[in-house]
Formats: sequence, C-alpha cells, structure tokens
Amino acid sequence: MRTLIVDDEPLAVERMQILCARIPALQVVGTASDGAAALRLIEALNPDLVLLDMTMPEVDGLGVARALAGLANRPAVVFVTAHDDFAVEAFDCDAVDYVLKPVAQERLERAVERAQTRRSTSAEATQAPEKTPSEWIEEFWVPHRSELIRVAASDLERIDAERDYVRLHAGQRSYMMLHTIAGLEARLDPDRFIRLHRSTIVRRDRIAGLKHDGLGVWSAELVDGSVQRIGRTYLARVKAMAGR
Repeated sequence: MRTLIVDDEPLAVERMQILCARIPALQVVGTASDGAAALRLIEALNPDLVLLDMTMPEVDGLGVARALAGLANRPAVVFVTAHDDFAVEAFDCDAVDYVLKPVAQERLERAVERAQTRRSTSAEATQAPEKTPSEWIEEFWVPHRSELIRVAASDLERIDAERDYVRLHAGQRSYMMLHTIAGLEARLDPDRFIRLHRSTIVRRDRIAGLKHDGLGVWSAELVDGSVQRIGRTYLARVKAMAGR
C-alpha cells in the first residue's frame, strides 16, 4: 500500500518511517508536516493509506480527514496520536483505526491489516448495489490500556453516565469513554436504544418488562435480572414503547 506519513514532529515521522519499513505491505511515498501539505501530497501522490497525526497547527488531522470525505478514490486513514479523546470524532470521519503513541510495531501491523481489509471490502462494494449510509453510529473505539478497542453498537447492552464519561456495557465487559450521555443518545438508533434515566440508556431488546413501584415511580426489569429506575422525564417514551 502506497503510504503517506503526516506528523508535525520530525522524530515521530522518522519513527513511523522505521516502523513502516518493517512491514512488507507498505511503501512510504512521502511525508508531510502539516495538514495543508498533506492534502496537497494526497492529491499529487494518490496514496492508498495515510498515517495521520491528530494535533497539528492550522489544519489538524480531523480537518484533513473531513477534506478527504468527498474524494472518489479516498485513501484509508489511520490516526496516530498521543490523545485518546478524539476517537469518536475520528470514526465519524470513517477512519480505519486509531493508534495511540508511542506506536508499537505489532499495533501498527494490526492497523495496516484493517486498512487492507477495508480496501478489499471497498473494491467489492463498488461492484455491489450502493447502500445508503446509516445516520446512526455503528461502532465505538474506546481506550483500553495502550490501544483502542472496537465495540459494535449492536453489542452494547447498557450505557451509564459517570460524570464527564460514559461506561459502555457489552456482555461481561465494560469500557469508559470521554463523552456525554446526551451526545451519545442523539447518535444512537432510537429503534434500538432508549433512554430510561438521565444517566442510563439501554438496548430496547434488553428490557424484559416494566414495573410500577407506586406513587408514579416505574422501573424497567432487564433480561439479566437487574432493575433500572425510569426517570419521570423519560417515562412517557418508555410506556409508548410498550404500547401504553
């Protein structure tokens, strides 16, 4: 894959060049130290993959990725950054992966494999009937130790607000992510998720029943046996789901 490295730190560029040289599937065709230069080189070199720093002067990584959105032959984008709090915005730009610095060789190789898979899938998609993209978020990339883990929206069972963070519950595991619960609610498919409380969103099919606790207080019983109180603000919507 013809690869462009974009980073405003010369030492970071040099390190990425060394890591890329160890991956036979990659051919580094250029480097750029800022977003504007990156866009010029992408137009001139037509790379297959862009390893893109997030924080740069003037045009940052998100700005570059958004500018690429309209390209017919858009390169795969892998963000390489020291900051884990831009993951949601990055995947809104259809990034293939989000790699945290300092970059480990194995981690970069996994990102390249994902880029290759995306490239193959895109080639197949051009021969298939075009699908209308969903307006709802389909996956989250959440910090976990030194990397980011993909969590499909369809795997989420419950989301809890914890101050400035949310905790995503998927099976026996949970993940913390810097985001507001209101912001996530606006991006989740309302046919699949419903907010029960100012601090709780659940997947609709995880609700086993509704219970009236008296004095106008209701709670939802989930299929795992847990009980979640329903806030008064959200009660009418939850009852409407149940046809009440």
